[in-house]
Amino acid sequence: MKVLITGGGGFLGTAVASALRAGGHDVTSFSRGSYPHLEALGVAQIAGDLVDPAAVAAASEGMDAVVHSAAKPPPWGPPEQYEAINVGGTQNVLDGCRSAGVKHLVYTSTPSVVATDGAIEGGDESLPYGTHFFGADYPRTKAEAERRVLAADGPDLRTVALRPHMIWGPGDPHFLPRFVERRRSGQLARIGAGDPMVDTVYVDNAADAHVLALEKLVAGAAVHGRAYFITNDERIGLWSMVDRLLAA
Repeated sequence: MKVLITGGGGFLGTAVASALRAGGHDVTSFSRGSYPHLEALGVAQIAGDLVDPAAVAAASEGMDAVVHSAAKPPPWGPPEQYEAINVGGTQNVLDGCRSAGVKHLVYTSTPSVVATDGAIEGGDESLPYGTHFFGADYPRTKAEAERRVLAADGPDLRTVALRPHMIWGPGDPHFLPRFVERRRSGQLARIGAGDPMVDTVYVDNAADAHVLALEKLVAGAAVHGRAYFITNDERIGLWSMVDRLLAA
């Protein structure tokens, strides 16, 4: 297939691109930058911005499928940026798929769309969307984007949303560097004496989930119109996980 990945140069996007290329697919990345590591993988690159509907539509032409992994991540930025990129950018992807006749869309969401003011243990995909995000613009806008993606599912465009939790692995530009920096500066504070349990996902496993979801969409399986949590299915204490990462 010809597959367009938004944010293909990012941490997860690169892993998805690599997995798709290993499967023999023709992959194109749509992002604001140019990445030598994608070129080395044989990934074509289109420079553009998600907030530009014409650019997104043009990049979607001739594609069989889109993996929409680009987003504005937490924690900093004004609300209007999150709205423009996470909501408006996703709407541009949906519109681009429709105008170009793209049949399959895999959307990278987040478990934060069901966030509450307390811990969630043993939750599954029947959990409702959060209603009080406490000023957190990332989960709020990702929830709205996911709603739009799943609502768009139909005979002409099959969609599925994946919610990988706490992605880690080689090349991580977000999670691990912050912990390393704070540990080295003596600012890594542990609040309380507990070791709260979390589920995480290794980056290659998260990428495999995207490839499998795309294959299921193409095969006509009943995954379309649905959202799925993606983890390693290995519960671990948060601080135990941090200690292992720092040791590595």
